[in-house]
Amino acid sequence: AEVESDILRRVRALLRELDGHHPSCQSDRGMLRWTLHKKIEQDPRTSCVLVRILVKELERAERGDLRHYIIPLLHTLMYTLIQAPCIPDELCARVYDFCKRLLTLPKPFCTIGLDYASRLQVERTAPGTLYQRMVISEQSLPSAPFPFQEKIFIFADPELLPEAICKALATDTEAAQVSQSPRGCMSCVVTHALQAALGDTCDTHGLRARLQALPPGDVEHWFQQVVAAVEGAGSEGGSDRGQHTARLERIYHGLLGSLPAGNAPREGLQGTPLPSPNISFHLWTEDEQLWKELVLFLRPLSQSCEPECLGQDLEPGEMQDTLGDCGCCGQSRFSVLSTDSGIERDLPAQEEPCERSRLHRKGGIKKKLSPLDSVAFLPAGSAVPGGKPPGKPPGRSGMPAEPAAPLQRLHTARVVLLGDDRVLGRLARAFHSLRKREARRVFLTPRLDLQFYHIPVVPPAAADHTGPEELCEVAGYLGRADPWYESNINTLCHMIPKLATMPSSPSRALVTDLFLTDVIAYYARMGTQPVCFQVHSVKVLFQDPAQDPAEDVFLTELLTQVQDSPSHRELSTTKRKSALDGPGIDLTVTYRRVLLSDRQKELALSLRSTGLLMKAIPAEEAEDLGCLSVTITQIIRINNLAGRSFSAVANRFKTRNIKVRSPEQRPFTVQLDKDSRRTYRDVVGLEVSPCLEPSYCLQKTRTMKFSPHQTEDVGLVKYLPKSLLLPINTFAGVIP
Repeated sequence: AEVESDILRRVRALLRELDGHHPSCQSDRGMLRWTLHKKIEQDPRTSCVLVRILVKELERAERGDLRHYIIPLLHTLMYTLIQAPCIPDELCARVYDFCKRLLTLPKPFCTIGLDYASRLQVERTAPGTLYQRMVISEQSLPSAPFPFQEKIFIFADPELLPEAICKALATDTEAAQVSQSPRGCMSCVVTHALQAALGDTCDTHGLRARLQALPPGDVEHWFQQVVAAVEGAGSEGGSDRGQHTARLERIYHGLLGSLPAGNAPREGLQGTPLPSPNISFHLWTEDEQLWKELVLFLRPLSQSCEPECLGQDLEPGEMQDTLGDCGCCGQSRFSVLSTDSGIERDLPAQEEPCERSRLHRKGGIKKKLSPLDSVAFLPAGSAVPGGKPPGKPPGRSGMPAEPAAPLQRLHTARVVLLGDDRVLGRLARAFHSLRKREARRVFLTPRLDLQFYHIPVVPPAAADHTGPEELCEVAGYLGRADPWYESNINTLCHMIPKLATMPSSPSRALVTDLFLTDVIAYYARMGTQPVCFQVHSVKVLFQDPAQDPAEDVFLTELLTQVQDSPSHRELSTTKRKSALDGPGIDLTVTYRRVLLSDRQKELALSLRSTGLLMKAIPAEEAEDLGCLSVTITQIIRINNLAGRSFSAVANRFKTRNIKVRSPEQRPFTVQLDKDSRRTYRDVVGLEVSPCLEPSYCLQKTRTMKFSPHQTEDVGLVKYLPKSLLLPINTFAGVIP
């Protein structure tokens, strides 16, 4: 009763924090969920108590229509259930029934309810499946029945974060990886699966000792046996849970050998810790670094291919793509004059004609390539590590060949961005560049599930200068849309700099190693609901007519300011003009105003202004993420008896498309995403519009070649996403 009372008190404290009643001790903010799960980890026997309490609180929230409690409680419950050594089936059934009832609610409740209901259905048939799949994918363990792999990439901009923070985060993530091995992770999977199926009859202590004494090859053998049994039961769907238990009991006795059944010491349930996921920390120093890391994740250096021919397996329509510069890595390609007519009967006769050998090309240029280089020569449909998916050989002339099996996304990359809005602006540029590569030659898209996450971190110096709210508008929006994100992630904004700058001591190592890596892992594992932000494109026109316009993208804001005149002559002219018309420069602004009815009205303005600010992140989550909130500082001249005076008035409106020109060719500066490194000077005009998906643009161009007078989208273009959206995962998405 005392344990149950303590756990209930901790759960109620979590709910009070969701209501905005923060704990009296500020240091406890964001740590309530972590301390609760750590308590269960230290005493796994209480996991059933916590699950039972969470189910009751979920049912109470359902009756009281307290929907903002449901998703946080459900995430806490599922995270506990995955790690619990053994949960009674009747308790799993109650959770399963609750998840099914969520299907009647709007998104995101029905989406999360369906996901968890399908997982629980498998877990009830084969206990331990969720734990096993999570460890196999996160640790990239060899497993034919479940060949999925995941990795967490943490990216931090060293120019935006102090060296102490970057060094501390790199040290903590590396320490988490060093402390575990593939053998240890396999032992965890075996132990947890057997204990989940056998319950109290499992001698966990003897099982761990036996696995520790076995050589690595034998540990992998028993690991494969357990994985095959668990995945086999989960895939059968309607199989009996008793059959699954009997199957694992045979494995258990075979592993322990001489220990008689039922003679296990009654030690009670013992937990199996969930290993830390595969995390790599990267200082973002190169523009193409994100793309390179993703390619190396799919094609490690140890799997560098050695294609027999650079043009191997290319389709006829793709042959022209092998000429000129490569769309993926920018390297030059070489064309070779071919004398092959492409007609089957023109092939030289062979002594023993065979379909497979007759159509196989040999004798091309052989060259050993690195994974990054070899991506350029992969056809769009090839599988990893290289070549097309295996299938039947081509049929005889006139017989259609069997279509190749579709590619399956076996890899998941979870990219975590540390920093403020400036690093997210850099991510938007990298994402746009990646999508352009994929439009020219698809490689990552069919093979990789790419997920983005954001943890706000503001150095103390930057926070004192501009304020964390100004630098973390995206995180603020995500926190307003998802209270669980606000409680668990936004609280790290000031906590990470404090933990990173703590003096080296055993207490510091204990706090950072346990807390930071666990919170990042929890966010990456449970944050599956994306919030999609519109990326905007900007075309910058310069004062020098000989200079080509620049094209860029931004995510959060665009700021223009009057540029100081460099020469004395221009400076004196500017002063005279300012004395007559006021400070600033004359601008013409053309835009499409967004009305409440979602219709657009074309408007034009001529005014004098000292600056202009476009914000893409709305102040309220109910507002449209696709609109720009534009604020123009307009200078109004006032004539009165005392003489001439000027006042600044804020002219505000919402739009999606806007053009700004300086009719006098007076220059101004343009800064993107609050990043001083992304500042354009000597600008006399700009055009801003929603950024289009590069694959849509490419297909649209191809369609226009055949139908130049067609204005509406036809054919494949109709089914392609038109706008480029940057998805950032949270725990709930946007709760209505």
